[in-house]
Amino acid sequence: MRKAIVAAALVALVGGGSVVAADGERTLRQRLGERGGDAASTARAAVTLTYGAADKQRVDLYRPVGGGKGLPLILYVHGGGWSNGTHRNVGEKPSWASRTGLWFGSVGYRYLPEAPVETQAADVGAAIRKARDEAARYGYDPSRIILMGHSAGAHLAALVATDPRYAGDAFAAIKGVIPIDGAGYDVAKQMASTRGPLGRIYDDAFGADPVRQRALSPVTHAGRGDAPRWLIIHVADRAASARQSEMLAAALRAGGVSAAIKGIAGNHMSANRDFGKGDYPAQAEVDALVRAVIG
Repeated sequence: MRKAIVAAALVALVGGGSVVAADGERTLRQRLGERGGDAASTARAAVTLTYGAADKQRVDLYRPVGGGKGLPLILYVHGGGWSNGTHRNVGEKPSWASRTGLWFGSVGYRYLPEAPVETQAADVGAAIRKARDEAARYGYDPSRIILMGHSAGAHLAALVATDPRYAGDAFAAIKGVIPIDGAGYDVAKQMASTRGPLGRIYDDAFGADPVRQRALSPVTHAGRGDAPRWLIIHVADRAASARQSEMLAAALRAGGVSAAIKGIAGNHMSANRDFGKGDYPAQAEVDALVRAVIG
């Protein structure tokens, strides 16, 4: 019975049964962390920044061809159900950023059960401050950071880019945001419609307190001086992420922010894994946001 429940949840999340058949024994959390990210990049990090004492509190920076002097920095927040994953799985993203002339950074952060979601968002904010403070040493622009995240990382990126308490005085440096297939922008509404293993992931992350759920929902803070440019990517036929993306975009637009939405073919994993490949279905929209930030 347990295997059937986990398998059903995975089918709903990734959009097919072949992934589940390969190893039905693995938990949904492990799959989110291992498959929700990318393969390890063929690019090598040029430097690792540490912003705290914990092993996970680090940012791997990838140097672009030509150095990328004075251009924006892309910061990526990995997924994993707020309890799993690794910042080392970045796939083609650093290579894409390098071809574009941009620095790329992948943010490590603490997760459950060690760190509640509030602490995870604070870690992402601290990583942004550290990256901004190190800009002069490496040559990227400290005032132009594009924040990107997938799944739970999309939620964290959206939360940090709508609630200034996490990034503090570095909040203004966030000039663009690219959340990829998140479904937790309005936590309470998502939890009300989610059951089984996925529901337990949300229960563990956000608990039963509606005040806390609201405080950790990006839509709560949207419309009050957010990062100025957003591209919200979701899998077109994944109802939860489509619905939540529309909620977030509406809240952002109500505050005068540019918020584009792009529904793409594929599944929860491919939406992130294929980012940076030449045939990525949202590449034109990504390039447009980057051009707008570059100016």
